[in-house]
This record gives sequence, structure tokens and C-alpha cells, in this order.
Amino acid sequence: MAGRKPLDIDTYNAKRDFAKTKEPRGRKLKGKGDSFVVQKHYASRLHWDFRLELDGVLKSWAVPKGPSLDPGENRLAMRTEDHPLDYGTFEGTIPKGEYGGGTVMLWDRGRWIPDPRKDPTKTIEEGHLHFTLEGERMRGEWVMFRLKPKPGEKAEPWMLKKVTDDFADPGNGNALVDNCVTSVTTDRTMAEIASGADVWRSNRGGQKGGRARKKTAKAPPAFEAPQLATLVDDVPTGNGWLHELKYDGYRLQLAVGDGMATAWTRNGLDWSDKFKALVKAAARLPAGCLIDGEAVALDDDGRPSFQLLQSTLKEQRGANLAFYAFDLLVDRGEDIRKLPNLERKARLAALLEAVPPPILYGDHVVGRGADLFREVCKQGGEGIISKKADAAYKGIRSRNWLKIKCIQRQEFVIVGWSDSDKRRGFRSLLLGVRDGRKLRYAGKVGTGFNAALIEELMGLMTKLEVDKAPVEVPRADRKGTHWIKPKLVAEVAFTEMTDDGVLRHPSFIALRSDKPAEDVVREKPKKLKKAEKKGERPTAASFGIEISSPDRVIYPELKLTKLDLADYYAAVDPLFMIDGGNRPMTLVRCPGGRTGECFFQKHDKGMFGEHVKQVPIKEKDGSTEDYLYLDDIRGALACVQMGTIEFHGWGSRIDKVEHPDRLVFDLDPDVGLDFAKVKGAAVRLRAILQDLGLHSFPLLSGGKGIHVVVPLDASRDWPTVKSFADRFSRAIAEAEPETFTANIRKVERKGRIFIDWLRNQRGATAVMPYSARAREGAPVAAPVAWSELDDFGSGAHFSIRDADLLLERAASKALAGWGQAKQALPDA
Repeated sequence: MAGRKPLDIDTYNAKRDFAKTKEPRGRKLKGKGDSFVVQKHYASRLHWDFRLELDGVLKSWAVPKGPSLDPGENRLAMRTEDHPLDYGTFEGTIPKGEYGGGTVMLWDRGRWIPDPRKDPTKTIEEGHLHFTLEGERMRGEWVMFRLKPKPGEKAEPWMLKKVTDDFADPGNGNALVDNCVTSVTTDRTMAEIASGADVWRSNRGGQKGGRARKKTAKAPPAFEAPQLATLVDDVPTGNGWLHELKYDGYRLQLAVGDGMATAWTRNGLDWSDKFKALVKAAARLPAGCLIDGEAVALDDDGRPSFQLLQSTLKEQRGANLAFYAFDLLVDRGEDIRKLPNLERKARLAALLEAVPPPILYGDHVVGRGADLFREVCKQGGEGIISKKADAAYKGIRSRNWLKIKCIQRQEFVIVGWSDSDKRRGFRSLLLGVRDGRKLRYAGKVGTGFNAALIEELMGLMTKLEVDKAPVEVPRADRKGTHWIKPKLVAEVAFTEMTDDGVLRHPSFIALRSDKPAEDVVREKPKKLKKAEKKGERPTAASFGIEISSPDRVIYPELKLTKLDLADYYAAVDPLFMIDGGNRPMTLVRCPGGRTGECFFQKHDKGMFGEHVKQVPIKEKDGSTEDYLYLDDIRGALACVQMGTIEFHGWGSRIDKVEHPDRLVFDLDPDVGLDFAKVKGAAVRLRAILQDLGLHSFPLLSGGKGIHVVVPLDASRDWPTVKSFADRFSRAIAEAEPETFTANIRKVERKGRIFIDWLRNQRGATAVMPYSARAREGAPVAAPVAWSELDDFGSGAHFSIRDADLLLERAASKALAGWGQAKQALPDA
């Protein structure tokens, strides 16, 4: 192969009919000379087209498995014809029947830097390349080398390999391929690109390659009053609380429209100009979102610093800015403030899953608040915020959100200054705070200032100087004092406040321009309530549901009772209701326990009581039946009281019952088939779905199988969803018959796994996440992460005894956003 001439652009042109395809006609252009691009291409099979600009064209290779970040893995790269430079902005569809017919995504782009010791024009002909990539996804050092072709092989095989450096990820080579499933220019999935009418995007001719904007852009959501926290003297305990860091910054709401965003302060002021870097980053998020969080400036150690934040804003620098998002009020146009806190955070995590800094997900822990508080205080942090996991979002101050501080720190109004006898400016500031309606004196603060800050404060205070003191001040503190209108707000740290309301050992932190002086009140830590301090796990009794025959044994092998089952559901309330709420439901009732007679029930005429709701749904024959559903955990507990063990739900919610919001593929193995094969099948199914642009999530069924759950945006009706599930499952079974069957007959399941797609039709149900199962060992259906699937030896790993563990797991990073992706079903 040595000395082979470069492939010519004429080869590219000869393979295409430009009357049918919108691909650019081949020509040599003068480019920057160092561009590279990767295009994800679904033609006869999926591959990644890797292209490097050289000699006025894009030298091209097809990489079937995509690039690997593991230096120990070589990826085959088949050399293809040279492409024109303007092909580097192509994203769209190539008509079927044409060369390369299929969908093309602009998957990565950037700059490539050849090894300076070698001439790439020569080494590519010698059969090797060594270069550094500066892309949006592929970064660091890489090498390519040509292989000797097999006898009779006309193609030119190469290998693409990652060099060990800071960007390598040994043991996780597929990280880029698995996690990066949208376009770097339009943020579309392969399915969205395939269904789009605009099949050619170019930065030539005035269009810059991004998603085309609608003529009428969607405006960002309106500002909403923020939820405020109550200061308390201790950390609440128990799994009913989630705990977050108290960030040292400005409270903001980021409202996102179509390609635009607004930053609102806690008082509804538009501070978009002050936080341009955050607004620019937020504008890339889906339209119709309203996110609550804290704007901070991160120091060299990655810690929020309020002083740095103020200097960053004054100097209009954005490099230090970040936004910790900790709540989601509106999700792509849907007001979700009434949903439980834990569900809102799950949606937020899913929304931000692939979003880079400076937008950061504000993580939390469940049930270990005291440990978090000790660690935060040890590291010099301000404190923590504790929030009820099942509480809705309300724009008031309440005990659903509590704040616990490591040190005393709050805002005060500046009422004057005392003269300095040693320097220009002032010796100390005099402070006031509202206690009820009256402004009271709170003492002096004389530390925490530098020369620049003193000069700034003097410039502000002299403009506000008045003759009369706005508060009553002791005679001893009046000497050499100048009074000002109570307009400026200072944040001050202190050790304690005396009985007279005067600060001890105060230190100035910063001016607070985001808080009006009239809102500054004295914060008095409230005592933690007895129930909060106990932190007892919620029980059926906590929700006012009386369980008759509480000692009736439901699981004889473990001697677990009806009350044990009810208390399990009460404990996992915030988790169970995420999927189990407002969905037509079918119950598995076993009044005599799991070993007795069990039966299904889906209709209800009120026999379960007021907490179980009914929704009328038309049957096939035109009649209407009342199906039961739950809108809070009391309904589930009422069902348990009536002998229910399992909850199975429709694939749609009651408010849009004809449009499913999820697909479920139940992988049901043949008797005796090893669970490792079920896990492998689930991973394979995930990969195929991902190729279609669909994110999926694994659910241990509580039995012998795994459910692969695909969240949908409820934009398609039942017949469409059923047809897709049917065709998808049968295509997989035909392509990989040694592993899968789509035939429900057990005789067809010998040594294989049945893809049960029949759950994806109107009226069919699937077990709900966190539902108990009427099986030996009291197992539950439990969400897990793809990254941990290998850790489980069966689909019944968790039981009703694991309520605390399940709550703890739900707060982990691995399960953040489980099942919360909103995505359209592809047309194909």
C-alpha cells in the first residue's frame, strides 16, 4: 500500500446523483487546514464517519463501532473516498436507494493538530497518522495505522486508537458512543433528524448550522415566587428528608425560551445582563423550562465564594460563574410545582444530564443530613438546606424547606458609619434589622473590609447621609457617627446575638444588592419539631390509614405481615408515586396473603374509599367503565388495606389516556436460562434503542426478568405505539434469533428470551417501579442503572425490607433522572 496516491474528489462525485441527494457537490476548497468532523451515519448499518482536513479535502474513514476512549482497544476504520470540505457541515438524510442512503448526524467537530515532527501528507500514504484532537467530544492524542488487507480485499482497513492521556478512559471505552447521542449543532437525535423536513444544513449561504428558529419564538416562562426556607436549630432526620448544600451566592431562576433565556432574582428582577454567561448557557436548554437555583462564583478550589462572585459581576467576567440548579418548576411547558420534590429533582437531573458547565445539577443526599452537615461545617461551608422529599413547591416560607447554618450569618441594614481616626473612610458600620415592623439597632461591624471596599461603601453612603438616626442607638455608640437612609444591605457573619439584640464578633461579608432593605428581618432559629427531630420513617398510620388485621401474614417464608407491607409503601411514597400516580391501575389482590387466592382488579365503583379515585374510560364496545387510579400514597395504602400486593399501571396517564408516555419491553427468559443472559439481552436492547435516538432505563422486575423502560413525550397514540413495539420486537427477533423471540408461545422460547411487547397496547399494564410482588421473598420491582446492572444476580434483588436502601439509592447520581427523559417515538 505504500506510495498509494490520494483518493480524488472525483470518486466522491461519481458515487452520487446530485439531482436526488442534497449532499454538496465535490470540489476542492481552501479551508483552515486543520478541521476535523465526525458524522454518525445510519445507512445499511450504523457507523461513525471520521474525517480530517488535508490537502483541501476531508480524508475519510468509516468506524463501525465508533471511537473508543480506552487505549487498550483498537477500533477498525475503513478508508473511504475523500469528501469536500463543505461536507463537514452536512446533517440530514440521504434518500433511500442512493449511495449511503440513511440518516447523518453531525456528531463531533473541531481542530486536529498533526504530530509536529511528522508531515501528515507523507505519513498518511505511509500508513500512519499521529495527532491531537480538540473537538467537542473527541479530545487528546490519537493514532491511526493501516492494516494489511485480507487476500482479495479491495477496501483499505485502518485502526483508530486512543493514546493514554488525561482524556483517556480505560475500561469505559464506549463512554462517548453511549452517552453522546445528539447532534453537536442542532441537539437532535437520529430519529429527529430522520423525521425532519430540513435535510441539509450548512454554514454557507448565511445559515450557521444550528437548529432553524421558528418565526415566532417561544418566550421564557414567567417568574414565580420562590420557595423559602425556615431557619432551625438542628438537622431533621429520617428518609423523608433530602439534604442539599447551602450555596454561597445569589438565588436565581433561569427561564428558558426558544433559543433565549432570562435570569430572575428572588424578587423578580431581570438580571440577565449581570449573568450573561449563565443566560447564554441556559439558552441551549429545551424551551419552556423554569429552573430554580443559585448563581455562584467558584474559586481555584472549586468552592463558591461570595466575595469572588461580587468582583466577578463588577468586572463583567464570566469564567468563574456557575449555576447550581436544585429545583424544576416548569418542565418544557408543563407546570410541575405540585409534584413531589424528589420527582421534580429526578426530572431536573434528566433535563441536565448532558448539559455541560456552567449549568450544574445541585445534588442531594437522603436521610444522612447530620453527616452532610458535619462535613460541610468542617470544610468551612455555610450550612445545608433540608427539604421534605414528598412536598410540592410553594412560593412561600414554610417548614417544608429548612436551613441549618454552621455559623450565624444573615443580612442587616446599614444605618450609619463611625469616623476613622487612622485612615480615610470609616472605622465601622452601624447596623439595624427589622424585628416585627420596627427597625432595631444591631450593633457595629468593623472587620472584613479592604481599602477598595471601604472606598466603594463611602461613595454609596455619602449620597444617603441624613441628619437624624433612623434607629435608637445607645449613647456610647453615637460618638463620631454619620447617619444614612436605611437603603443598603450588608451580609454579616457573627458568633451570636446578645439578649439585647446586639451582634457579638461580627465580620462583614458583602453588600447584597439582590435583597431590598425592607425585607431584612431578624432570623431566629426555630426549634426543630418533635416529629422532625425523631425522623421516624413514615408509616400507614402517618397518613391516617388504619390497617385492619395488621398481623395477617402476607409472606409466610419471612413472616412479613399486612402492616409490614403497608408501612413499606408508606416509606417509599415519594418514589412510588413518581410512576404510580395518576395512571389507570390494575391491582393484584391477595386477601389471604401471597400463597392464597390472588386475582386482578381494574374497575372500582367506590369500594376502596375516598382515597382511591376513578376515571371513566371507553371500552372497545363503546361502553364506559370506571378504572381506578391513585393521586397520593393514601390511595395505595387503602388498596393494601383491601388485600392488594401488586400495582400494575397503564402506559398512559389519566389526563392523556390515549397517548402513552412510556414503552415497556419485558424480557422474559426461558425456564432455567441464566440471568447473565437476560442482562446481556437488556444491554443489547438498550444499544438498538439508542441507535434510534431513544434513551432507556432498566427495571428489575421483582421476578426473573428485566423491564427496559423507554419514556415518551405522549405525542403518539396507542395504535402508533403498539405498531412500533410490534415491528421493533419482531425485527430484533428475526435479526438475532439465537437470543430473542417475539412469539408469546412458550414452545418458541427454548433457550431464548421473549421480548414481551404486548404491554404496549391500550389497556395492557406493566408492574410499577417500587411495587411489591406476590412472590417468595417479598421482592419489589426496582429501578437500577445500566452502569450497575452487572452487580445483580436476579430480577428479585430487592425486597420490602429494603425501603431505606431504595430511598438512599434514589438519591444517588447513578439513578438521577431515572425514567425521566422526554422523547418522541421515531417514525420508522
